[in-house]
Amino acid sequence: MPEINNFSYIDEGKGYPLVLVHGFLGNAEMWRPQIDEFKKYFRVIAPDLPGYGKNNKYKLINSIEGFASEIFNFLQNLKIEKFNLLGHSMGGMIVQQMSVNFSSHINKLICYSTGSIGEMPNRFETIDESRKKIKTNGLEITSLNIAKTWFVNGENDTNFYLCKNASSETTLDAADASLVAMKSWNGKNNLYKINNKTLIIWGDLDKSYDKNQIDILHSNIKNSELKIINGFAHNVHLENPKIFNKLLLDFLI
Repeated sequence: MPEINNFSYIDEGKGYPLVLVHGFLGNAEMWRPQIDEFKKYFRVIAPDLPGYGKNNKYKLINSIEGFASEIFNFLQNLKIEKFNLLGHSMGGMIVQQMSVNFSSHINKLICYSTGSIGEMPNRFETIDESRKKIKTNGLEITSLNIAKTWFVNGENDTNFYLCKNASSETTLDAADASLVAMKSWNGKNNLYKINNKTLIIWGDLDKSYDKNQIDILHSNIKNSELKIINGFAHNVHLENPKIFNKLLLDFLI
């Protein structure tokens, strides 16, 4: 992976930049089915968030605003002034915040399996419960149990190994800092500030974000469209990359 200022990222393909921001317990390689497809059309840039992947020794960040500024500054260091932006789960919170703060730099926005508040109602467990389990049971066991909820077929999904690999690179401190970041973030009152053309994607079997959270995004982001993928859970992009990639390509091109 290339680095800039000791910050690791994936950079493949040529053309208009498409930036992919992964979620909690993830890493850039969890976008592999998308990178391999979209590098045919775009310059695909996928950073490991601070504390994750190859950046697991990078300074810890415990706020969504901090993550948003870090990713934007990273793109500025790459001399990328305008880009399409996709965020998944916690990454979806980060890209919402980026759109509020740096709207003029973003062409099209994709909010995927995410919501406007970090303390997600009806999540499979509360954030405090996740924090307690990580500290009591250890990160490895807890992260894999969480990741199982992201797939209809749990750990039997073909691409589950990508989550397993990502969680093995995450530190306990980084995971806890991210949970703190999510719990303390509320972007609902800023949704009206998002002016970018926006696609919202959600799998109807998602156990992290319920339909109400998705409806709040859709009704408050004025220039948004909603695509629901039936029969899939939180990680549609890994459960069925073909359907996910087509939705994304139709929106971007």
